[in-house]
Amino acid sequence: MVRLTRAQQQARTRAAVLAAARDEFAEHGYAQAKVDRIAERAELTRGAVYSNFPGKRALYLAVLIDLVGRDAEPAAEAPPASVADALGVFARVWLERLPLTGESSGGGRLRLRSLDGVLDDGHVLAQVARLEAVLLAAALERGGRDRRVRLAELVLTLLDGAVHRAETAPGAGDPFDVAHACRHLAGIDLADTWAPPHLPYVTPARPCEDPWTAPEGLVDQLGGEVGLADGVVVVLGAGRLGAAEEAIRAASPGEQVVVVVVTSDPEETGRLVRLRVTDLVGCLRRVFPAEGGLRLVLDDERTVASALGLPDAGDETEEAVRVRDGVVVARARGRGAGHAVAVLRQEAKP
Repeated sequence: MVRLTRAQQQARTRAAVLAAARDEFAEHGYAQAKVDRIAERAELTRGAVYSNFPGKRALYLAVLIDLVGRDAEPAAEAPPASVADALGVFARVWLERLPLTGESSGGGRLRLRSLDGVLDDGHVLAQVARLEAVLLAAALERGGRDRRVRLAELVLTLLDGAVHRAETAPGAGDPFDVAHACRHLAGIDLADTWAPPHLPYVTPARPCEDPWTAPEGLVDQLGGEVGLADGVVVVLGAGRLGAAEEAIRAASPGEQVVVVVVTSDPEETGRLVRLRVTDLVGCLRRVFPAEGGLRLVLDDERTVASALGLPDAGDETEEAVRVRDGVVVARARGRGAGHAVAVLRQEAKP
């Protein structure tokens, strides 16, 4: 008889709980699902379920993350010919989540990554939506100078609306029409500009010479390589994700910007961010090849934050550093921190 290690047994228990929860949510939906029934399905005790997940909401988010991971497809090998083509392909990929004919209501909601009735933190959801728009815009802007965040927000709003309609009125509307509309949104002049009024009043970054040991083995959600020996590192709480764009816009062309996301509640808020980011990036990878200087790290264990002296980083954290040759040479804290650190190098150039 093969004896399992504690880690192997825990992994097996967790997998059994996720499989049982997936079946429970598909059959009954989130609201009517019961943790007791999930334990029965997994042939485990209620305590075994709670030892892996603190509650039904965390378990539901974990199920969605697992499903998104299972749906991963090969990455694109060549970029789209135009922004319009990119939006058309992106929309078609996004709309593949629409429920299949005859699928149960609960199963359809799982396919849709539905969060209806699951979360009530509108502030964090708004910040996550802002980050999604920035990530899509960064892909659309490759090779050009025009800001496309407003276009990305408009496209994501249309796609989210189509998903919501599919949830509340299954079978209504034509997804091909939605994808066609997204393609033509590229031709709308939204007069998109970048001039946040608070940036001129941001406290300048503080120069320093702080040696540090950069964490290794970090996972870049956008698919590239990530190292912290050089560039801008911005640590943002889940309630400050929209500030990522400030560092991206201020950085020098080609410079690495690492956005590190932290939260005071990894089990729920952290899983929410991971779900939405993983879902969006999975679609982006099928449209755009991985490239560029932007990196995104989900720091659930606060590994990067602690290494930078921020062990208590939470949802409202906004701090940034500039790293050169493995040494922290500038720090900034509070609103506009990423911008302050990113512009420091530009101003210092001869």
